[in-house]
Amino acid sequence: MWISVALVAVLLAATAAVLLAISDLSQSRSRLLDQVGPAVVSAQQLGAALIDQENGVRGYVLSGSADFLEPYNSGRDRQAAAQASVAVLDTPKIAESMAALDGALSAWRTQYADPAIAAVRTGSPVPDDAIGKQRFDGVRTALSTVQDELAIQRAAGRDALNNSATRMALTCIIALAVLLIAVLSCVAAVRRFVVSPLTGLSENVGLVASGDFTHTITATGPAELRDLGRDVNTMRIRIVNELGQAQEHNAAMAVATEDLRRSNSELEQFAYVASHDLQEPLRKIASFCQLLQRRYGGQLDERADQYIEFAVDGAKRMQQLINDLLAFSRVGRHRDKQVIVPASDLVVQARRDLAETLEETGAQIEVGSLPEVRGETRLLTTVFQNLIGNAVKFRTEQPPHVCIDAEPGEDDMWVFSVRDNGIGIEPQYAEQIFVIFKRLHGKDQYVGTGIGLAMCRKIVEYHGGRIWLDTGTTGGTTIRFTLPQVGAAEPAPTM
Repeated sequence: MWISVALVAVLLAATAAVLLAISDLSQSRSRLLDQVGPAVVSAQQLGAALIDQENGVRGYVLSGSADFLEPYNSGRDRQAAAQASVAVLDTPKIAESMAALDGALSAWRTQYADPAIAAVRTGSPVPDDAIGKQRFDGVRTALSTVQDELAIQRAAGRDALNNSATRMALTCIIALAVLLIAVLSCVAAVRRFVVSPLTGLSENVGLVASGDFTHTITATGPAELRDLGRDVNTMRIRIVNELGQAQEHNAAMAVATEDLRRSNSELEQFAYVASHDLQEPLRKIASFCQLLQRRYGGQLDERADQYIEFAVDGAKRMQQLINDLLAFSRVGRHRDKQVIVPASDLVVQARRDLAETLEETGAQIEVGSLPEVRGETRLLTTVFQNLIGNAVKFRTEQPPHVCIDAEPGEDDMWVFSVRDNGIGIEPQYAEQIFVIFKRLHGKDQYVGTGIGLAMCRKIVEYHGGRIWLDTGTTGGTTIRFTLPQVGAAEPAPTM
C-alpha cells in the first residue's frame, strides 16, 4: 500500500514541478512577445510620429500652407497611441524616461511649435529656429533614452525566456530521472516486500501440496500476505484434521470390509451346509415319514395318521423354506453375464414356467409393448414369474386376468406395471409385502413361503431399479417396478 502512495506522491511532485516550469516559460514568453515587443515597436512608431510633427511645423513656417499642419496633427494622435502602448511596461525606468520625454515634448511645443504656428497665422515674426532645433534635440535625446531602456527590457526578456526554457528542460529531465528512480525503487520494493514473500508462501504451499501436510505455512511481508498465509495454514490444519478423520474412517471401513468378507465367507459356508448337510437329514425324515404313511396308513388310529401327515407336511415346508432362502441369498452373489433382452421374451419364459398353473386356472395374460432391458435373464424372468404367479394365486372367483405393460419414466428409466383382477392388497401393507417370509394370509389359505415379493425387490434393486405397490389401484393389485433404459448409463449393481 505504502509503495503505491509513495509512487503517486513522486508522480504528483514531478508533475507539479513540470507545470511550474511550463508556467514560468509561458510568463516569460508572454512578457517578451505581448508586452516588450509591442512596446519596442510603439517606441519606433513614436519616434516616427515626433519626426512628422517637427517636419510639419517646419514646413508650415517656411511655406505658410495649412497642408503642412496635417502631418503635425496626425503625428500628435499617433504619438498618444504609441505612448499608451509603451506605458504598458510599468517599470520605474520606463516611467522615468517617458516622463522626461513628455517634458521635452512640452518644452518644444510651448517654446517653439505652438508660438511658430500662431505667428504664421497672424503674420507676426516667427521665433528663432535655433530655439526649435535645440528643444527638439532634447526630444530626440529623451526618445533615445526610452528606446535604449526598451532595448534593455527586450534583452532582459530574451534572457528570461531562455532561462525559463532551460529551467523547463532541466525540470523535465530531473522529473523523468526522479520518476525512473521512483519506478525502479517501487519495482525493487515490490520484489522485496511482495514478490519474495509470495515466492516463500508459494514454496510453503507447494510443500503441503506435495504431501507434507505437517509443514507449517508462514508468510512475511504486507499484512494482506500474512493474513493469506494464516488462512492457508488454517486450511492446511483443517485438511490435516479431515485427513486424519478420513484415515480413521478408512481404517474402520477396512475393518468393516474384513468383517463383511468374513461374514460372506461364513454365509457361503452356511449356504453350502444348508444345501447339502441340512437337506440330507431333512430328506431322510420326509422319506421315512412318507414310508410310514404308505405302509401303515389306515392301520393306525386316525390321530396317528394325522401326526404322520403333519410330519410329512412340515418336512416338505422346511425343504421349501431352505430352497427359497438359498435362492434369495444367491441373488447378486453368483452373477451371470448381463445382456440386452426384450422384456417380452422374459414374459414368454415366465409363462412357460407357469404353463400348468395358467392352464388350470384359465388365466389370461395380456402383454403390451415392452422395451428391451439389460440384465441377468434368469433373475429378471424370476421377477415376472413371481408377479404373474401371485396374480394367479391370489385370485377371486373370476378367472385371473393379468395385464403387463411399460412406459418411459423419469431419469432414463422404464416403468413396468403388472395389474390383476385378484383380491387386492390394503394400502397399509404396501411395505410389509416386500419383507422376506412376511405373509398376509395363513398357509392353510394360500400355499407358499412369503418370499416371492422380497425376491422381486432384491432382483430389481440389484439391477438399479425399485419396486412398489400402486396404492391408487382399485379392484385388484398393481405392482410397478423400474429398470434402466438400455441407452442410459448403467448403474452399479446393488446388493
